[in-house]
Amino acid sequence: MTKLVFVTGGVVSSLGKGIAAASLAAILESRGLKVTLIKLDPYLNVDPGTMSPFQHGEVFVTEDGAETDLDLGHYERFITTRMKRSNNFTTGQIYKSVLEKERRGDYLGKTVQVIPHVTNEIQEFIKRGAGIGTDHEVDVAICEVGGTVGDIESLPFLEAARQMSLRMGPNNSAFVHLTYVPYIAAAGELKTKPTQHTVQKMREIGIQPDALLCRADRAVPDEERQKISLFTNVPEWGVISVWDADTIYKVPRMLHEQGLDGLICDKLRIHTPPANLKRWDDLVHRVEHPRHVVTIAMCGKYTDLSDSYKSLNEALRHAGIHNDARVQIEYVDSESLRPGTLEQLARFDAILVPGGFGKRGVEGKVLAAQYAREHRVPYLGICLGMQVATIEFARHKAGLKQANSTEFEPETPQPVIALIEEWQDADGSIQRRDAHSDLGGTMRLGAQSSDVKPGTLAHEIYGDVVTERHRHRYEANVRYLDQLTESGLVISALTQREQLTEIVELPRSVHPWFMGVQFHPEFRSTPWDGHPLFISFIRAALAHQAAGGARQEAA
Repeated sequence: MTKLVFVTGGVVSSLGKGIAAASLAAILESRGLKVTLIKLDPYLNVDPGTMSPFQHGEVFVTEDGAETDLDLGHYERFITTRMKRSNNFTTGQIYKSVLEKERRGDYLGKTVQVIPHVTNEIQEFIKRGAGIGTDHEVDVAICEVGGTVGDIESLPFLEAARQMSLRMGPNNSAFVHLTYVPYIAAAGELKTKPTQHTVQKMREIGIQPDALLCRADRAVPDEERQKISLFTNVPEWGVISVWDADTIYKVPRMLHEQGLDGLICDKLRIHTPPANLKRWDDLVHRVEHPRHVVTIAMCGKYTDLSDSYKSLNEALRHAGIHNDARVQIEYVDSESLRPGTLEQLARFDAILVPGGFGKRGVEGKVLAAQYAREHRVPYLGICLGMQVATIEFARHKAGLKQANSTEFEPETPQPVIALIEEWQDADGSIQRRDAHSDLGGTMRLGAQSSDVKPGTLAHEIYGDVVTERHRHRYEANVRYLDQLTESGLVISALTQREQLTEIVELPRSVHPWFMGVQFHPEFRSTPWDGHPLFISFIRAALAHQAAGGARQEAA
């Protein structure tokens, strides 16, 4: 029978519930258990696909093409189980499902209410995510409830968790509550009152936490832990200090050394071998002892919020680990890039232009691609980054001086990037769309395969076939491919069905490392394996750095 662990949060958001849940899952997996994670998001959006990155951070895309919460990226980086559409659901999806059932008459004329209909639907979604009753059933499913206790929108999720725990019977579920213990500089001490109040709120709902994860900027002393235990009715060994760490990969060891996994296994009556965290210790050692340092310019427009590029940042750091290098990422606001300001890019070892939507800052990204091409700086363009590299090449090398994307200039006379109207989705179905389609859920999404051209840099990295996850609406226009290739652009991968451009690059004789990819490789990177594309990119940055040092010595 699958056991459930509910992870909730209190006081304030952004304390790191996702990292805490993923870390607990990692420790349990190291004990030999089969684990999955589910994220319950209380907002009314059907998914985060139409939300601004400033509101929500990045949108993480699963293999099966779901646009999901960024915490699913943490889950995939911490455990071996791959996430699916069923591992993330929202209030919007719950109400949509309930209303569809009501319209069909499934409720047989009953008055549809939050309790029991909405809470029952939440429980059904949890069972689906955990694979309960299927061949994919796991030992433990960790359910992270988004938001904070006390938010009105979270109440149905917490009530559903309470009901589910009651129905499952004792020792089949556990509750872990993440809370904030602020340090008040004027008083010179940590304050436990916010934690006391948030647990009080939980108990009013009918939930008694089995463990408290107390987030603070420093270790919580034993005296404060004893006080928290007394006022929250949580045993002292269940009051766990979670202080700020310089790398998230230290958190599994931090939680294990304070006995969280043992406490959970005892509560759930699970007998396992001891946790083996050697791979985590080795990983942390490699993170803390790099032999090189490289600096990457990330030229985007969401530079004020690093969560907008969470998976991308981690993929670069993973690639650094596999090159014995610490990767320093500096965000360059693409709106600040103009012909007279491009010299700010000269000090970087490589340039990366990430994905994005909308016209703002695009011309700065085009200039970044031009600078990288003309100065032979390693360049990686992802999604929109590939498109701006194509536009730049078309304007300055292929004679298409008015080249643009119809996303930015709908009436452009030379649309080298245009709206794709038909494509095969991750599940094999044929999807169609036009300029009047809804924004939500109408992109090319999920894992799809493409054939790679032999003798190219892409073939060096991927081999004959590349399978990566997608999230975009616009594509390189097939009408211009011949003109671009005749001018020297290499189209090194095409989709197997539609023959759409997936990878562009420059010949090695022209540029040491210049590539744009239409997909999002960052979603498949893990600290253990890295990702071959990013590993190659960081290796090129190291080579560029070394060549620059050699030139300086010669001068």
